[in-house]
Amino acid sequence: PDQIVFSDDSLADDLWKAAWDFYLSVGTYCTSTYRRITFTEKEIREAMSCLVEEVYVGEGKDRRRWAPRKVEDTKLPGCGFTPVGVRCDEDLFIPYVMAYVMEPLADAVSTPVLEDIEGLEIKTGAPSEIRGAVVHAMLARQAARRAGRPGIAITLTGTALLAAAQIATSNPEWGCKTTDIRWTPILSELKVGNDELDKMIHFHQNGYVAGCLVGPIVGGYAGPEGTAIIAIASHIQGLVVNQGYITCNFPFEIKNFSTTTKECLWTVSAIYQALARNTRFITLSNGFAAAGPCTDMVLYETAAHGITSAVSGASVLWESAVASNKYKERATPMEARMACETGLAAVKTHLKREDVNEIVKELLKRYEHRIGSPPLGKTFRECYDVEKKKPTQEYVELYERIKKELQDLGIEYEY
Repeated sequence: PDQIVFSDDSLADDLWKAAWDFYLSVGTYCTSTYRRITFTEKEIREAMSCLVEEVYVGEGKDRRRWAPRKVEDTKLPGCGFTPVGVRCDEDLFIPYVMAYVMEPLADAVSTPVLEDIEGLEIKTGAPSEIRGAVVHAMLARQAARRAGRPGIAITLTGTALLAAAQIATSNPEWGCKTTDIRWTPILSELKVGNDELDKMIHFHQNGYVAGCLVGPIVGGYAGPEGTAIIAIASHIQGLVVNQGYITCNFPFEIKNFSTTTKECLWTVSAIYQALARNTRFITLSNGFAAAGPCTDMVLYETAAHGITSAVSGASVLWESAVASNKYKERATPMEARMACETGLAAVKTHLKREDVNEIVKELLKRYEHRIGSPPLGKTFRECYDVEKKKPTQEYVELYERIKKELQDLGIEYEY
């Protein structure tokens, strides 16, 4: 589409209405009972009217406030720094997490996941899953303390897939605090199972910042327009079924597992414009890039996702999965930094949707032709000094060069 970040308010409202009608019609499918969970219009409106206006994540000096935003809002979005569950070895886990925690813009962080612990392969449903999850939570908390941000909110626990392992990490002394973020996923599309509901009940009963994860697939059941409707409807499910205070959304393209194609960026903008105009949902926009770390392409992709999300009304920029989220240790804080710095700069200088649309179109010219065969880039060990938790000079110079290109396109950074 020529209008990737569109300025047609009526289109956003029509998408919301379509998603509303769609969810009222189909509801949520429970994979455990093989039955639909449906709601009346009155029940959904009641839930929306009782929705909290803000959430606080983290504690002490690391406490941060997240709240709904509007389209082209001058209020700054929050920033979450995340490798989105990229796999890593046990010996790298603490410095890896520390590098993310040490980023000044990070309100909250996610962590990599462990495949092995103490020489033991972690298997879902086995005792090793609970052991791995417990060690994961311990190491993540230790990393935050060592980085000087003991109270930062951490999304826990990525190594734990099943509810039993999630529950095992709920210990404020060494693991999950009530100021941390705990996720209950929506199964694609508009599905939930008893295990997800078990997590939800536990998180609420124990006072956690409960959130919902949703990743609708562009090219699965629908194209960009249909996926936008599914994603918006999923936010309704996130409230009434998964019962999240926040919802993290990542509509990804089925072939390349990225949110940065032209079609996906349109979908991202459509979702957040519709939600920002018609709800008070606290929304997190999660970016997925096709290229790997320390490449010009990944910085173009993350910048495009960050500014699209920010101007469209996302509450929080949750950045960034890279290298299609497939490869071990291929994600760094630099990609999240680019998305968040650029998104914040667009908001601070009051860029309009029309302005961002032109910038995104220019960025697409620089990477869209490579989406099908993106550069894999480098691993965290290859483009970061692991001991110092700092990017290599090569990556710093590349980052500054891309920032200069973005400045030439109209992004005004503060530094």
